[in-house]
Amino acid sequence: MSRRFFASVALSLAAAIMAVLPVPNAIAKPVNPDFVELAKRLTPSVVNISTAKTIASQRRLGRPFTSPFGSSPFDDFFDRFFEDAPQRQQKQKSLGSGFIISKDGLILTNNHVVDGADEIKVKLNNGKEYKAEIKGRDQKLDLALIKITASTDLPAAELGESDAIEIGEWVMAIGNPFGLSETVTAGIVSAKGRVIGSGPYDDFIQTDASINPGNSGGPLFNVKGEVIGINTAIVAGGQGIGFAIPINLAKSIIPQLKDKGKVTRGWLGVQTQVVTPEIAKAFGMEGEKGALVADVIKDTPAEKAGLKNGDIITEIDGKPVREANELSRIVAATPPGKAVKLKLFREGKEKVVEVSLERRKDDGDTEAPGAVSPDKLGITVQELNKDLANSLRIKEATGVVVTDVKPGGIADEAGIMRGDIILEINDVKVQTVPDYEKGIKATAKGGYLRFRLRRGDAALIIVTKVEQ
Repeated sequence: MSRRFFASVALSLAAAIMAVLPVPNAIAKPVNPDFVELAKRLTPSVVNISTAKTIASQRRLGRPFTSPFGSSPFDDFFDRFFEDAPQRQQKQKSLGSGFIISKDGLILTNNHVVDGADEIKVKLNNGKEYKAEIKGRDQKLDLALIKITASTDLPAAELGESDAIEIGEWVMAIGNPFGLSETVTAGIVSAKGRVIGSGPYDDFIQTDASINPGNSGGPLFNVKGEVIGINTAIVAGGQGIGFAIPINLAKSIIPQLKDKGKVTRGWLGVQTQVVTPEIAKAFGMEGEKGALVADVIKDTPAEKAGLKNGDIITEIDGKPVREANELSRIVAATPPGKAVKLKLFREGKEKVVEVSLERRKDDGDTEAPGAVSPDKLGITVQELNKDLANSLRIKEATGVVVTDVKPGGIADEAGIMRGDIILEINDVKVQTVPDYEKGIKATAKGGYLRFRLRRGDAALIIVTKVEQ
């Protein structure tokens, strides 16, 4: 047979083999969600909210007449003339978004959208407009529940599970940015559990879906068409950075907003701070997890249950506590009166304590500033007496007060400030300057100094390593 014949057979076999081989996954193209169908299905549940509030205009908005050649001899006359002019009332209008959560007209939105409003109007997807009333508000989570009354059942959005979302998951936002109704944008979940300093229960979903003024209160949907967040905040000047309140936080308080108009939260009665790597090492703990108890407030559930300063709370009723903010959120979501079990790390050992939570008070749990790892030592202290305590407006005259901090020293780098009161060093009480000096000298080089301080009304623990 000819060489040409064998070559033809070889090519045919190669083609047949290639035809049956699977296509590598690397060249498979991802399929995007069908946002067209999602938008058609979900837009009817999203509403536009317009509010009006009456505010008093400033008495003087500036001189009514100005000379291009500088000051005028009549300036003082006009100042006196307009000084006693009566204040005028004017209407301030604002726009926002919301979404229907029940067919009888309950609507969820942000509290700042309706806060202080004299009049609230809701416009539906079909163009109908209704007056709304506030059923309940929660300033701490920035959520509000409002209600309209319609003659027919309304299309309600389905609430999903925000705990189940994954970073990189597709999401879609619908709202009323800049008054442009029924605006749909899409993106992904960029991050979870973001703390942006807006309140004690920060736990935001970050997304790159376009969110602008007017989107506040609108829903963030997953690809199933379920609400997984309430669009709330944007970063000034930031492109592609928006934040949404997880819907699970909202679901935990909606019944209270509907029935009581306000939210009652559980309260533990501790001040906590972040567990840094330095703090974890100093306490002999593996990993930086949990919430470090910086102070146990008197006459609180925490004190009654025997919690101590320096305890690290790692679990509450089996739920892991990864950081201080998470403890605050879990406690707040627990009804007052319920007994919970706290898993603690104390003196190198794990311990379980049962605590009966109480109703949160106005001066409830707060997070003290986090400690910073220092490099060098340098601090001057003075014994705290009654006169000094009175001048500093301190109730208890105990401990030593920091009078000077050396720039670049341990105290400075660790975050200790002038005016801080040192109460303990390595769990030993400090009442005098000799107590302070003894506590410093008792720490071996290469070891850790653990300061318990009071700064104003807050308590905190700062840990610093002593150089070799």
